[in-house]
Amino acid sequence: MTVADRVQPVDLDLAAQPPSSAFRRWLAPATFAVFGLVNIFVLGLYSHSGDATFAFSQAFAKVTVPNLSLPAATTCYVCGAITLVIAAVRAFAPLGMALKRVSIAVVVFLFIVALLCWADAGLTTAFNVVNLLQGTLNDSIPIMLGALTGVVCSRSGVINIGIEGQLLLGAFTAAIVSTVTGSLWLGLVCGALAGSLVAVLLAVFAINYRVDQVVLGVVLNTLILGLTGFLYDDLMVPYTNTLNSPPTFTAIKIPLLGDIPIIGPVFFDATVFLYLTYLALAGVQVGLFATRWGLRTRAIGEHPVAADTVGIPVLAMRYRNVIAAGVIAGIGGAYFTIGSVGAFGKGMTSGEGYIALAAMIFGRYTPFGAISAALLFGFMTQLQSIMSTLNTPIQSNLLLMTPYIVVIIVLAGLIGKVRGPRAEGIPYVKA
Repeated sequence: MTVADRVQPVDLDLAAQPPSSAFRRWLAPATFAVFGLVNIFVLGLYSHSGDATFAFSQAFAKVTVPNLSLPAATTCYVCGAITLVIAAVRAFAPLGMALKRVSIAVVVFLFIVALLCWADAGLTTAFNVVNLLQGTLNDSIPIMLGALTGVVCSRSGVINIGIEGQLLLGAFTAAIVSTVTGSLWLGLVCGALAGSLVAVLLAVFAINYRVDQVVLGVVLNTLILGLTGFLYDDLMVPYTNTLNSPPTFTAIKIPLLGDIPIIGPVFFDATVFLYLTYLALAGVQVGLFATRWGLRTRAIGEHPVAADTVGIPVLAMRYRNVIAAGVIAGIGGAYFTIGSVGAFGKGMTSGEGYIALAAMIFGRYTPFGAISAALLFGFMTQLQSIMSTLNTPIQSNLLLMTPYIVVIIVLAGLIGKVRGPRAEGIPYVKA
């Protein structure tokens, strides 16, 4: 092989790079411009006459905040104009990564404001922002816990596609145990253990037998979907009152904090699941980045050979981390039954385990990033639910698609390239 033969592929690769980078450069500004034009020529022009009123207090709140009324059409025009300015700045001004992320957040916020003004214009009832935020957190709980599970597993070098199965089995176990025993706390513990049971299967086959982790996760999800569906039809349906009628946790209001306007009812007046999510987030964040365990976990996910060389038990740590993370997912699954609905249904997780994986990637494998992405999906889910009650001229099927469309847009076009841990999904064979 000549020198020219060796150089030619490099030249071809370099020649192919500018179009790709140019596409990436103009993708975000073009997307912003589309949002701005929609705000002006769709939401603004076709807005009903009148004001949109937003309420920031719930009924019977000790401290109330005055309602805010905005001229609907004018607000849509202003939001659209600001969005177009941001698109122009993003296109022609060099911005750092932090400012790019801020620009995305501002554009999304302006679009949501315009959308709410368009939907609420001229209505006699005010749009309650607190209810929207409360619903966002509640809808996000299983996704947040599933995303934290994925972060711990991926940082340990194991791809956990089985989060969906962990959520589903946790929901099933919590429902049946709580119904039979009448104890919500025992149901919660058993739901957490069910999630760890799926994690044991994942760990054994992925770490010990070195099965392809993506295929393994899909198989586990399919197995648990079929198993819970079979048990639901044969046990829960004939004996609903004795096997599938669990009680549910009630909201616990933290004194003083729960009375703070706006944020109090949202963050400090919720079920135990939200408070457990706070603890899980703090534990994973501090554990990964401020403890020796976290340093070792990141080491076995990035370079297991080097970690093994300095005496870190790679395989044992992967086992422990995957199983411990399964407990978090099991708690998230228990929320579906004893935290909200009060009964188990076939396939009731509705793919939220996969959404949790998307949130983990969107969050760049960091706890706070994953939680933020989960909250985005929960917000869009709650928003479409509320908008369906406002008689907006949008088909219900399109509204139901909104959260998934937003996730696809964000993952495909706005977050850029994400690099996971180098050893993620690669089985480690001890020399």
